[in-house]
Amino acid sequence: MEPPIKTPEQLLRYRSLDQILADKGNVVYAVSPNESVFSALQLMAEKNIGFVTVEENTKLVGVLSERDYARKVILQGRASKDTPVGDIMTKDVVTVSVEQTVPQCMELMSTRGFRHLPVVSGLKVLGVLSIRDLLKETIAHHERLIRDLELERTAMLSGGTSY
Repeated sequence: MEPPIKTPEQLLRYRSLDQILADKGNVVYAVSPNESVFSALQLMAEKNIGFVTVEENTKLVGVLSERDYARKVILQGRASKDTPVGDIMTKDVVTVSVEQTVPQCMELMSTRGFRHLPVVSGLKVLGVLSIRDLLKETIAHHERLIRDLELERTAMLSGGTSY
């Protein structure tokens, strides 16, 4: 049985953010704004991550990255054990919903200059996409697209496809 010919929309469609997050396991690492920066850094080191969401009563109130720590604690001579996360977190968080696309997320991250993007539903964090996640997805998408186009071209050249 021959594979059906796909429409351009089917060929060019990226996987949804829901699918990408599901592949990652939808794990979100969060800290409270009252926790010490030191505690948040311990979590990041333990999980080998560079970004956590800051949540209060399961609502997103900020984010904390290694960059925040370097610029707002170390360079300002503060002590991470004495500084609450809420004092240095990024409060104006840019988020997306699952309806956004991979290209839209890439554009947003590129123009705004950050590397992590929380995916939310209301104020609930569903997951976090990193620039690495989106790059990996873009490469996989292009590989699928090339493979599908090669299969369709082979089918058309072999005369096995009727229109």
